[in-house]
Amino acid sequence: MSPEFLITALIIVASPGTGVLYTLAYGLARGRRAAVIAAFAGTLGIVPHIAAAIAGLAALLHASAVAFEAVKYAGVAYLLWMAWQTLKESGALAVDAAEDLPARRIIVRGVLINLLNPKLSIFFLAFLPQFVAAGEPHPVARMLELSGAFMAMTFAVFVLYGFAAAAARTYVVGRPSVMAWLRRSFAAAFVALGARLALAER
Repeated sequence: MSPEFLITALIIVASPGTGVLYTLAYGLARGRRAAVIAAFAGTLGIVPHIAAAIAGLAALLHASAVAFEAVKYAGVAYLLWMAWQTLKESGALAVDAAEDLPARRIIVRGVLINLLNPKLSIFFLAFLPQFVAAGEPHPVARMLELSGAFMAMTFAVFVLYGFAAAAARTYVVGRPSVMAWLRRSFAAAFVALGARLALAER
């Protein structure tokens, strides 16, 4: 696997986005276990986009304004809902009964955040083929290999972000004023990401 791919993928994965924000929120509010689950959810959420890119379905989103806009605004609505839930203390930064939160709920929320972003499918459609040689005898297998490496890197980086957040948890959770500030900050970040998605073009 080329160093160019690994370096490019690392830069992309480490850049803060919805997956990183989601993992940080759960790491801060609920600790390492929740951070790992959130990181897994964020990684799992890119699988449909990779599959769509490999199958060529991303081309449909690129060609069809209606399909792209429908998925895009569903994603915007979900990010705004996440912001509202965070402000209400029933989202990631709700700390009551932290250890009892079902893993399934964390995973579903995390998958939806990435699933409802049509730009990811188009990104993978443009990104993966760049690292497949023109004479590659098995291009699909090669793209699957690159996708697997990208997902492994995504999970590892997200876990590091989550563990860093979890390490600061003891200094945060016991301070209501800090938690209130964090809730507002994460809610604002979700709104900002939603606005950026709303303004995204094909």
